[in-house]
Amino acid sequence: MEQQNVTFAILIYHYMLNITVSKVRLHLKHSFDRIKNEEFKKNALQAIPFWIASVITGLIAVLYTKLFLMAEGLTTLVYKYHAWMLFILTPVCFVIAWWLAKRFAPYSRGSGIPQVMAAIEISSPKTDQKVNKLLSIRIIFVKILSSLIMAIGGGVIGREGPTIQIAASVFRKVNQFLPQWWPKVAKRNMIITGAAAGLAAAFNTPLGGIVFAIEELTKTHFSYFKTAIFSSVIIAGLTAQGILGPYLYLGYPKIGSLSTFIFLWVILVAVISGLLGSSMSKVILWIMIWKSKLKFSYANIVYVTVCALLLAGLAYFVDYSTMGSGKDLMQKVLFTSDKYSAWYTPLLRIAGTMLSFTTGAAGGIFAPALGTGASVGSMVSGWFHLSETNTNLLILSGMVGFLTGVTRSPFTSAILVLEMTDRHNVIFHLILAGMVASLVSILIDKHSLYDHLKVQYIRDLNEGELVNTNSTNL
Repeated sequence: MEQQNVTFAILIYHYMLNITVSKVRLHLKHSFDRIKNEEFKKNALQAIPFWIASVITGLIAVLYTKLFLMAEGLTTLVYKYHAWMLFILTPVCFVIAWWLAKRFAPYSRGSGIPQVMAAIEISSPKTDQKVNKLLSIRIIFVKILSSLIMAIGGGVIGREGPTIQIAASVFRKVNQFLPQWWPKVAKRNMIITGAAAGLAAAFNTPLGGIVFAIEELTKTHFSYFKTAIFSSVIIAGLTAQGILGPYLYLGYPKIGSLSTFIFLWVILVAVISGLLGSSMSKVILWIMIWKSKLKFSYANIVYVTVCALLLAGLAYFVDYSTMGSGKDLMQKVLFTSDKYSAWYTPLLRIAGTMLSFTTGAAGGIFAPALGTGASVGSMVSGWFHLSETNTNLLILSGMVGFLTGVTRSPFTSAILVLEMTDRHNVIFHLILAGMVASLVSILIDKHSLYDHLKVQYIRDLNEGELVNTNSTNL
C-alpha cells in the first residue's frame, strides 16, 4: 500500500511539472509573439538557450571546483597524519570510482574531451541515442562523483576535462528542452559552444576556451557561430568569477630580465616535454588496448587495485607529489625558492597519470599534463642552474610543451598557460614551445591521445548498436 502511494505521488509530481513547464512555454511564446521585428525575435530566441546554459555551466563549474579542492585537501590531510592509510584509502576509492563509471555511465570514464569530440562528429538527428550515451544528465552526476572519489584517493587527475563534458551535456540538454516553435539551434554548434564555455569556466581562461573550440573541436567555419561561443564563454566565465572572484589559475610568476639566449633553453624544454607527453599518451593507449581484453569484472578490479597500490607506494616511499592534479607542484616551483625538480619527478608524475587514467574511472588529464610539464621545465633549469626568472619561463614552456604532446593543440596550450599566469611578455616564447613540441610529437604518433580515444568511442558505439540490432533480429 505504501509503495502504491509513493508511485501515485511521483505520477502526480510529474503531471504537475509537465503542466507547469507547458504553461511557462506558452507564456513565453505569447510574449515573443508580441515582438514585431522578426529578425530581432529570431536572434534573441536563438541566443537565450546559450545564455541559460552558460549560467548553469558557470554554477556547476564553481561547485565542482570547490568540491574537488576539498577532495584533494582530504587526501593531503590523510597523508600528513596517517600516511600508511593511503594503502587502504587509494585502492578503495579507485575501485568505487571505477565501478560507478562502469555501472551507471560507461562513457563518463576518463577525461571527457574525446567523448565531446565523438559527439560532435556523429551528431545528427539519426544518432541521438548514441550521443545520449556521451552527453546526458546521468553523465554529469556520475562524472562528478567518480572523479571526486578518485581525487579523495589521490588520483593523478584533473577536473578540467570532466568540466568540458559536463558543460557540453548541459548545453545539449538545454537545447533538448526547447519547445517545437522555438527557432532551431544546430545541435553540433550547441555542443561545441558548451565545451568552450566549460574550459573557460574551469580555468578562468576565456580566450583559451575560444581557441580550444577553434583548434580542437570545430571543423566548420567559425563565423557561423562565433557570437554564440563568445557570449557563452563570457557568461560562463563571469558566473564563475561572480562567485569565486577574479582570480588566476596559478598567479603571477616573476618573468623579467630574461637571458638573451633563453629561447634555446625553451626549445630544449619543448623537445623533451613534447616527446614525453606524446610517449605517455602512446603507452596509455597500449595499456587501454591490453586492458580491453580483460573480459571479467574481477580482472578489472585486480588491475584497478594494483594501480592504486602502486600509486600509494610511490607517494609513500618516494615522493608525495606523485599524487594529485599537479597544481601544488606548479605553484611550488613557480612561487617558492624550491625551483629545481629532481630528475625522477617527471617520471613519477607520468607514472601516476598512467596508473590513474587507465583505471576506467572519471578524471581529466589536462592538469596532470601541466604539472608534469612544469616538473620538466624546472628539472632542465636545474641542470644549468638558471636564474629565478629564466627558470619560471622554462617551467611555463614545459607546461605548454607537455600539454601539446598530449593534445596536439599548441595554440590552445600556449593561450591557456598565458591566461593562467597573465605573463603576456612571453607569449612568443610559449607559442614557440607549443610549435616545437607539436612537431617533435609527430615522431611518436601522428595523432593525439584524444583523437585515438574519440575513434575508439565511436567504434564502441557502432559495435553496441550492431549488437542490439542483431539481438532484435534474433
